[in-house]
Amino acid sequence: MAMVSVQMSSWMARLDAHDRRLYAAWAYAAARHPLALRGWRAVTHAGSAPATIGAAALPLLGSGAPHAAARGALLTLVIAHVLVQLVKRTVTRGRPSTTGALTLVPDPDHFSFPSGHSSAAMAVALAYGLAFPILLPPLLVVALLVGLSRVVLGVHYPGDVLAGQVIAAGTAVALHLLG
Repeated sequence: MAMVSVQMSSWMARLDAHDRRLYAAWAYAAARHPLALRGWRAVTHAGSAPATIGAAALPLLGSGAPHAAARGALLTLVIAHVLVQLVKRTVTRGRPSTTGALTLVPDPDHFSFPSGHSSAAMAVALAYGLAFPILLPPLLVVALLVGLSRVVLGVHYPGDVLAGQVIAAGTAVALHLLG
């Protein structure tokens, strides 16, 4: 059993080192120009709580298919959020700023893994995309850009983003299959 623990620890250390190398290569790369920086900040806000809750809840005011899809999007968002917060408070990985890295937007909290913005954007995108398949490609692009923005702006490592997106995707697919 101790051998498995040592192997897992070694594997995690290599994964963490690779994640940090990717971060070093990607962070700030697309945000060097003031106009690009404003664009990436706008993209990252698409994964914020007001934006994702609004996108999930606003169609509740309507009826029919949009109303049903909104219920699914809100449920997906809530479940994915709870899972992300449970993992964040269990893993407690520090954000890049804890190592002295510059952030181009404020850190929303102390923990980096997994990315809540990335999870929220993916949860809403997939919930609506599964309800309305014609919307899936553009919604996925937006969700993926939100994730990339978190790295470009220096607040997450790439693995944080991927983990958040996987949690959201698993939640969305499970709820879709159950629905």
